[in-house]
Amino acid sequence: MAYVTSATTKGGRNGRAMLDNGALALAMAAPKEIGGAGDGHNPEQLFALGYSACFGQAILVLAKKHELDGQAAKITCEVTLDQKDGGFSLSAELKVSIPGADKDKVTALVEEAHTICPYSKATKGNMPVKLTVI
Repeated sequence: MAYVTSATTKGGRNGRAMLDNGALALAMAAPKEIGGAGDGHNPEQLFALGYSACFGQAILVLAKKHELDGQAAKITCEVTLDQKDGGFSLSAELKVSIPGADKDKVTALVEEAHTICPYSKATKGNMPVKLTVI
């Protein structure tokens, strides 16, 4: 099975981005922290949304195997854009909580989810990703 989607952006960080099917269109703006107006969305926010949702699905797929309630899981993806040496780089931290669950079980679930999540596979070796169980 394959799924393909596409989006088009005009104007870069200060333009407009739209899914090619027209279902979502966003005004883009560079964050204030890097000299932009900050009055729109930015690629890092969209990456954080996608990664947290995708990782959440990996948690749901594996939760029963780990005897945990995947529906209760909350996944926060914090994306950092760093500027150094004349360029930019990304890093991420995935913060996962399942209220009332055994921390060791959640840790094992998170570590396994990190091996099957497509975003985790795509970032492996390309950017630092920290896993945190809270």
